[in-house]
Amino acid sequence: MSSPVIHMDGLAKRYRIGVQTASHGRLTESMWNGITSLFGRGHAGELSDHVDERDFWALRGVDLDVYQGDVLGIVGRNGAGKTTLLKILSRITEPTEGYAELRGRVGALLEVGTGFHPELTGRENIFLNGGILGMSRQEIRSKFDEIVEFAEVQKFIDTPVKRYSSGMFVRLAFAVAAHLEPEVLIIDEVLAVGDINFQRKCLGKMGDVAREGRTVIFVSHNTGAVAELCTRAVLLEGGHKMVDGSVQTVLDAYAELMANRGGGTLDMSPDPTLPASVVEVAIEDAAARRASSFDLPDDIDIVVRYRVVERVHGFQLVVSLARNAVRLVHTFDTDDLDHIPARDPGLYEARYRVPGMTLKAGLYTVDVDTGTLERHMQTFEAAASFEIEERTVNAHSKGYRRDRPGHLVALGAWSTKRVADA
Repeated sequence: MSSPVIHMDGLAKRYRIGVQTASHGRLTESMWNGITSLFGRGHAGELSDHVDERDFWALRGVDLDVYQGDVLGIVGRNGAGKTTLLKILSRITEPTEGYAELRGRVGALLEVGTGFHPELTGRENIFLNGGILGMSRQEIRSKFDEIVEFAEVQKFIDTPVKRYSSGMFVRLAFAVAAHLEPEVLIIDEVLAVGDINFQRKCLGKMGDVAREGRTVIFVSHNTGAVAELCTRAVLLEGGHKMVDGSVQTVLDAYAELMANRGGGTLDMSPDPTLPASVVEVAIEDAAARRASSFDLPDDIDIVVRYRVVERVHGFQLVVSLARNAVRLVHTFDTDDLDHIPARDPGLYEARYRVPGMTLKAGLYTVDVDTGTLERHMQTFEAAASFEIEERTVNAHSKGYRRDRPGHLVALGAWSTKRVADA
């Protein structure tokens, strides 16, 4: 087997929460600690030797090899260590323990603003990023028009990017990362900022990059995209690598992990920084009773309660439904409305009903997102879960029985007639 493009050995990252240490402070702090120690007014070295109980290990002991042409999906709950891993691979942060070796140029899109200078125009940032990747100006010019067209920012290419909307920023940043021909392309969940059409466009481009034999590392909560795009996957949990294998094996393990977070419901406290925030997600039956297990013919209600503290325009609630970590439904509470209403202060309850005999037997998880057309507010992974069982319906000879391919009960109707003699 050829040598890996990326080799990780014992990779670990520790953060010290709320602790200031002498060895890692700013230069002025280190100088002041040294001066005060000379006069007996402090003990500059004590903090460095102190083992603080609030140390947080975002990653711990990760060993992983990635080969040329791999399209590696990394999944895991919020706080599992996914973004920390990508920041180490992108040389944004250094590991506390272990090391990572990368061969070739790396193009990365981790968060809005990464790698762009806000005072420079879109044009200038394209050349700046190309230069960082080691490309000549001629090489960048040859890709320039393609980048601008893909990002759909022709009218604003000579405007400082600090004036861009978050969507424009992400479009240009992705276009730069994908088109300047890095050997390794690293993409985080930041693509969720873009609209759905641009997300599809990005996924198509990542597929093109992979088919060209380059390596892609993709972190996303969109397990459908992971299943469609990736050739291999890794599950992280609590900073550790739990599963490394085929995409389906990893997604199955992820679904089980998410569903077993417990309770079937998740209660949340309002976020004081937001005009509206989710306070509860629940699964209920048709009689508005809490439930976590259903029969195939049962109607299922996904209930989201949210509190508005100041009038908000264009508020949208998004519910995503997944089976075995594969997303099946992605629906907005405004799907059936001609316009998106404003919400006045108050407590709101939104229900999404899944009719009986729609979903096959299996384990389901519900993700919830909120925001407006211009701003993402909240994301709750696996905010609730439920199980559908084959109790009263005999699905043994049916195509929708649990162990057969697919996720939905057949919704159409068959008809057969004789149209000609033999």
